[in-house]
Amino acid sequence: MSLLGIDIGITGCKAVAFNLEGKILAQAYREYPLLHPHPDWAELDVHLVWRRIQEIIKEVAEQTKSDPIQALSICSQGEAYTPVDRNGNLMANTPICFDNRAENFTHWLDEKLGRERIMQITGQPLSPMFSLSKILWLKENHPEIYHKTWKFLCYEDLVIYKLGLEPTTDYTIAARTLCFDILRKNWSEEILQLTNIDVHKCPRVVPSGTLVGTIPAPVARELSLPDNVAVVTGGHDHPCGTLGAGVRKESVALESIGTVDCIAVVFKEPRLGDIMLRNGFPCYPHTIPGFYTTLAFNFTGGSLLRWFRDNLGKEEIDMARRENRDVYSVLIEKGGSAISPLFVLPHLTSSGTPYMDIQSAGAILGLSFNTTKGNIIRGILEGVALEMKLNLSILEKAQIPVKEIRAIGGGAKSREWLQMRADIYNTRVVSLNVSEAACLGAAILAGWGAGLFSSVDEAIKSTVREKEVFYPRPEKNELYQKKFEIYRQIYPAIKNLNHQIRQFQQEI
Repeated sequence: MSLLGIDIGITGCKAVAFNLEGKILAQAYREYPLLHPHPDWAELDVHLVWRRIQEIIKEVAEQTKSDPIQALSICSQGEAYTPVDRNGNLMANTPICFDNRAENFTHWLDEKLGRERIMQITGQPLSPMFSLSKILWLKENHPEIYHKTWKFLCYEDLVIYKLGLEPTTDYTIAARTLCFDILRKNWSEEILQLTNIDVHKCPRVVPSGTLVGTIPAPVARELSLPDNVAVVTGGHDHPCGTLGAGVRKESVALESIGTVDCIAVVFKEPRLGDIMLRNGFPCYPHTIPGFYTTLAFNFTGGSLLRWFRDNLGKEEIDMARRENRDVYSVLIEKGGSAISPLFVLPHLTSSGTPYMDIQSAGAILGLSFNTTKGNIIRGILEGVALEMKLNLSILEKAQIPVKEIRAIGGGAKSREWLQMRADIYNTRVVSLNVSEAACLGAAILAGWGAGLFSSVDEAIKSTVREKEVFYPRPEKNELYQKKFEIYRQIYPAIKNLNHQIRQFQQEI
């Protein structure tokens, strides 16, 4: 038998089947494009995303006939929602987290309720990224869609619904809407009444690891799945990845090095203080019962290297094709191992934590005629890591110290990148036996919810193993500390200039 974890990300989706020891039996991946119909918008074609999800489920199901899938669960990006009518029609594209169309409604929420009160209810620092502001935008700009909406569904709930079951979400995804009370563990009456949103437009909400039902036979046949596959609630991608990385201690963190670079930390008591609020750190339920989590993140993340590949990396693309290699491995190799003389501010699509500045912009500083392409590539890799070090330093001030990083995602496949992060963070960085920890976390929840594991602890013990440990090198860390002291001054120094540049870009 096998367990299926489905990960629905910002630029692609993947499905991975595991056995009960955490070994990968089959996997499939599909990309889909981000759409930008207006400069500050970023959305997905939900019909295309669902077709891609169907494709990966079917591909993995057909590869696991000898180890048939018994249960599945979904981890997904947060915030992104789709309005669905009573006939199941998907009525609009999905605005994703760094879509900024609803900034005005964020200001309105601040005036009406205040960001301090919102933090106390939802555990989320107020931001345009959350579903609520975008639902209010839809309500004002497309009232005909809003009034026809039966349910607003995030991707986990949507997939469960498309699999033929009652649309159901879990605490971690619900918390990313800005409509969920994290202490009462239910939709917030105060927020829904303020915004005049009918609670019946929200899906059922239950803990991660809850059995929802089994896939109806006609749907299973269409997806090449066996009969009676159990569907279990999963969670937000980063808490699922944290579970799949086996993070259970408060001093251990997950770092997901993907399209968005994100560090997730767990703790037992909710943290809703001023440091969390001022720096954009959320606090919401974890996929593991009895725990909460926070996230430090940079929206640009690994997509900065992708940007370089697509715009400046033709030589490396051709080399990778000739040598049948991964293009990112070629790029990282071109970056070399020496510390870059450049400073890269990775704010190409707003900032993420701790600034939460949607008007910030990226920058490369220190260019000269001696600058090489390798300097730029290495500077890109270091810039994202230095931004995350800034976040770690603030988490420590909030009494959430991190002594170990467990790395997952596409960036975790690079030994050079992991060693660089150990040197910059001055902490040990661990790679795992499977880099697709988010899918593994979802599979763990599927197995637990279906009764194949007696507890989450048993599941972690059975499936999660360390692969390699990277320790900081003192001589490198000393230089990186000097670079960090310069780096942390860059955003404050050019903040106002970046805002003027963004304004100018909108006018041309």
